[in-house]
Amino acid sequence: MSRTCQLTGKRPISGNYVSHSNRKTKRRFIPNIQKKRVFVPELGEFVTLKVSTKALRTINKLGLYTYMKKLNAKGIDPGIQF
Repeated sequence: MSRTCQLTGKRPISGNYVSHSNRKTKRRFIPNIQKKRVFVPELGEFVTLKVSTKALRTINKLGLYTYMKKLNAKGIDPGIQF
């Protein structure tokens, strides 16, 4: 299971742990990905998505169908077909 948001494209990034003595060791920052079943009233059906919590907040605010249209207008292809 890849840790990538289907809508925003957020992925894990790398960085450093920095200790008190300023020693640096590698670590990963993993996005908060949730598996969510969302109802799309325009289609009358449920869609299961793996999305970040930031995308979930945007879906709650705008609705999934409107958010997808906005992404397509920006030229971002989320890879989900309606």
